[in-house]
Amino acid sequence: MNELIAHYNHQIVIVLMCLGIYVIMARDNLVKKIMGLNVFQAAVILLYVTMGRVDGGTAAILVDDPGATYSNPLPHVLMLTAIVVGVATTALGLALVVRIQEAFGTIEDGEIQALEEQQVP
Repeated sequence: MNELIAHYNHQIVIVLMCLGIYVIMARDNLVKKIMGLNVFQAAVILLYVTMGRVDGGTAAILVDDPGATYSNPLPHVLMLTAIVVGVATTALGLALVVRIQEAFGTIEDGEIQALEEQQVP
């Protein structure tokens, strides 16, 4: 039981990933799909930041002791890049949703497919 409590952040990651995938797959609204993608992205970022943490570790710039335990800064730096890419992806997705709304008059996936089937002979 203590092992489950000690890894609560991994459980949160699993719940967020499942929630994000569910929203992406179950919802027809394109904005909700983008929100589900953002929830999934947040779970992945949380997972990598969690894995980069070292118990008793410190930043390499703070201690000049060669025997000290250091935390690896690489996962955190990569996740900063992932956040920037996620913001750009979200902006592009929302811009596409606006264009789809202008073209079809709806952002519901099923309605867009029905409109496309009516247009194609």
